[in-house]
Amino acid sequence: MMAHQKLNVGVVGYGMSATIFHIPFITTTSTLKLHSILQRNPNGSSSAPRDHPEVRHFTSLDQFLADADLHVVVITTPPETHFSFAQQALQAGKHVLVEKPFVPSVAEANTLIDLAKKQGRLICVYQNRRWDSDFLTVQKLLADGSTLGRIVEFETHFDRYRLEKPSNWKGSLGMDQGGSALYDLGTHLIDQVYVLFGMPRGVFATFASQRDGLLSGPEHADLEPDSVTAQLFYDSGLIALVRIAVSSVEVQQPRFWIRGTKGSYRKTGLDTQEPQLKAGMKTSDAEFGREDAKWNGKLALVGEDGSSVTEKEYPNVEPETYGKIYELFGNALVGNREQDVPVPAEQARDVLRIIEAAKESAKSRREVQLF
Repeated sequence: MMAHQKLNVGVVGYGMSATIFHIPFITTTSTLKLHSILQRNPNGSSSAPRDHPEVRHFTSLDQFLADADLHVVVITTPPETHFSFAQQALQAGKHVLVEKPFVPSVAEANTLIDLAKKQGRLICVYQNRRWDSDFLTVQKLLADGSTLGRIVEFETHFDRYRLEKPSNWKGSLGMDQGGSALYDLGTHLIDQVYVLFGMPRGVFATFASQRDGLLSGPEHADLEPDSVTAQLFYDSGLIALVRIAVSSVEVQQPRFWIRGTKGSYRKTGLDTQEPQLKAGMKTSDAEFGREDAKWNGKLALVGEDGSSVTEKEYPNVEPETYGKIYELFGNALVGNREQDVPVPAEQARDVLRIIEAAKESAKSRREVQLF
């Protein structure tokens, strides 16, 4: 394509994912153009044709994919549809971006990876929390390798106080369909650990239904967890703890706690972008992605005497925002460079390997080795 042309993007689905996490960034990415939306049943409370009269609208996937002017398909529907929709989009010759969780299984991920290569098309997974400002701050902190010393423990939390079960797919889909807290939130947390440290040697996990007072194991083999505790083990001696809870009563919920041989870092509170977007803030707003100073992380460091400890605030880095994933994917598409895809499907497949090991561990109550 010519350098000045934009790639036409079509969005499958018109729920919160599409309206909050995708369309606002598609429409502000210089290499992309919102071209079409597939919404099965527009209605008075949710209508893509009403909200976006300037783009093409479809109610059928076949007709949507048959549009010769469509270049890129963004799949924002619930996870049990991801494999089928991505497969059909690739077969139609379209590039694909899939909302997380990518697909429910490693086998399905491999099928899509092979199909994308066969079709000569790019596929990206929307792991947008790689661009949370607190996570970017953690990346910067760990990148120098000296501030905290050798990392011995890494905790990443997604804890909430939500005792009422969700009424949407998040409360009804089973793990075999990409549902439960493990796939919904665990995908984010495990992906972040993977980005920082790579594949773990082994995984030990316990799943719980905190709402019902049940733990995973042979006697509850079909438990669909709302809470997860998973330990990821590395040859360096590092233990990474992934924690999800729905019964966590805190004024400031924990987010990161990192311990090293020279210091530690603690952070509370979740990234601001999601609540800001839900409140209607524009992605161009100067405050988008920025946290109030009360949420600054805390850095504790061992003094030169080897025993004294000092603590100071450690603010987040300058936000890049979720627009970065679309910027990078757009650039990869324009250059047709698979190596530039910001979240390759192969990485999402690795995360699924960890998830599948966690499922096996929770059922058997044993550590599962990955290599």
